[in-house]
Amino acid sequence: MGPKTYGTMGVDWEERVEFERLRTQRLTRIKRLLAESEMGALLCFDMNNIRYITATHIGTWAMDKVARFSLLPQNDEPILWDFGSAARHHQLYAPWLGERSRAGISTQRGAMAPEAGRAEDVARKIRIELEERGLLGSPLGVDVIELPVLFALQKEGITVVDGQQLMQQARIIKTVDEITLLNTACMMVDAAYDELYRFMRPGVRENECVGLVSKVLYDLGSEHVEGVNAISGERCSPHPHVFSDRALRPGDPAYFDILHSYNGYRTCYYRTFAVGSASQAQVDAYKKCREILDTAIAMIRPGVTTGEVVATFPKAPEFGFQDEEAAFALQYGHGVGLSIWEKPIFSRLVSLDHPEEIKEGMVFALETFWPASDGWSAARIEEQLIVTATGCEVITRFPAEDLLVAGVRYYTATGPLSTVRDTQSHRNTEAGRRAPTPATAQSNSHGNSHSAKAHASKAR
Repeated sequence: MGPKTYGTMGVDWEERVEFERLRTQRLTRIKRLLAESEMGALLCFDMNNIRYITATHIGTWAMDKVARFSLLPQNDEPILWDFGSAARHHQLYAPWLGERSRAGISTQRGAMAPEAGRAEDVARKIRIELEERGLLGSPLGVDVIELPVLFALQKEGITVVDGQQLMQQARIIKTVDEITLLNTACMMVDAAYDELYRFMRPGVRENECVGLVSKVLYDLGSEHVEGVNAISGERCSPHPHVFSDRALRPGDPAYFDILHSYNGYRTCYYRTFAVGSASQAQVDAYKKCREILDTAIAMIRPGVTTGEVVATFPKAPEFGFQDEEAAFALQYGHGVGLSIWEKPIFSRLVSLDHPEEIKEGMVFALETFWPASDGWSAARIEEQLIVTATGCEVITRFPAEDLLVAGVRYYTATGPLSTVRDTQSHRNTEAGRRAPTPATAQSNSHGNSHSAKAHASKAR
């Protein structure tokens, strides 16, 4: 049986997400990895790592402040220093922490004057806890840190080492409850895409699409809409990675990436549409994009490496980029959990030389891109999947096997207007097909330039 889809509430008549099990299994996993490491303790400022270890959250407004911090000593329970009254709230409502929830604040990204001594106060708090446990001589793993805090820890005689890899290693394999939460988060995006498909039409702006998606997700119980990439028309190639106020027009391609959080667990979920109709160039680009993605998905099973998967991805020059760094994240894969991106990473930039083994229980997204021969359209598709004992299961279910056309269906005097047609009306007539204008020929030549360069590069 695949991952289950429940409602978003807790009930007494059905076993759904067991949050106590979620908290316990996450903490047990990182404790075990810490015990196997050289580190005496792990100090975290990253909100997602703090949540993984302590099961606390105070709102996404705090994610970029690097203000709260937790310490996990070897063979002991985590201690949390939190923002003002949040520490008192945890004492009342997070009994698994109790008195280990304490008030403490860092420098607010330098907003507090250095003379106030906040960095030194953080370091002093950590030194006291390490001394009490005989851990002061052992390396302290840290995930992310402000430089004043780093210098203050070193001044206290503490050796700081990289703790990010330990946290990434802990988070790479998902528990049964994490998988349920990730599947539920995808279910919510399924619904958002259905509403978006019905909403899109000429005149609707990209930012309106973002607003609609955000409302659907929050209404369904999303904790945080991290971002909605909304890209349309001429903005599709090259990919700008940000939405605008551009209005959709007939024949436009439009692709979206929806990133949100349900109980901390994220989505990264691209879909591509055509507005009213699609040109043959758009249809062809979508087919190529889907082919690349399906080839990669077909390879996913335990024991295969990320390097083997990305070897099937096209090289950067094949789709118009000079190298893999310039094309980074267009043919791509990444772990999804309490954040995006997590391990494992799939990219020709790093995975061929530094492959990672795919294991059962991983949850990651695979995403592909392909520019159309018209020089401005493109397709973008992404699927999230769970690695099973024998393969994988896709948990992003909004239809994507073929290019969907959104908007009303148009009718002519002789019947329905074809949904595969050029945006330039005269090219769809018999006369226009027989005798392209010089401007059309020039446009087609320009649009196919990236393909010609790609073939030349491949030949070399």
